[in-house]
Amino acid sequence: MTAKRALDLLGGLFLLAVLSPLISAVALSLALSTAGAGGVVRRRSVAGRGGRAFTMVTFRTKSPLAGLPLLLHVVRGEMSLVGPCPLTPGHRECTGEARRRLSVRPGVTGLWQISGRSELPWEERELLDLHYVDHHWLGMDLAILARTLPAVRRRRAAAGHTRPARLA
Repeated sequence: MTAKRALDLLGGLFLLAVLSPLISAVALSLALSTAGAGGVVRRRSVAGRGGRAFTMVTFRTKSPLAGLPLLLHVVRGEMSLVGPCPLTPGHRECTGEARRRLSVRPGVTGLWQISGRSELPWEERELLDLHYVDHHWLGMDLAILARTLPAVRRRRAAAGHTRPARLA
């Protein structure tokens, strides 16, 4: 077992244990509020390491809480705590020269997450993913993990504040 996989397994198990009350509360809340309207979780086929497809499960909510079930995929070895963003198997980045992104497991977080996520142009997100694939090491993973929660908090704070309109 590599150090990265050990970190994923131990970190995933720890986070699942600590966050299990929150995971249960979110699942119960969604079950009560969406009774019969598509269920609690959303399933999506994504390309894992080596291009092997698996069904990724997230909560049906538009918040950072949606990703809590991804910890199960980390423990099962389908995902990593840190890695490129998960893509569908038919995505253009899963073919050709960019296929090298499939040499590592997709991540719950990554350079794309701490660098702006949805605010980034797609091309920049691609470059960050490929940079991670080519240069990742355990120290980089630890630095990305340390910067993830502050990055999520910054985005949530920015989303809650309206900015004045810019005049051209």
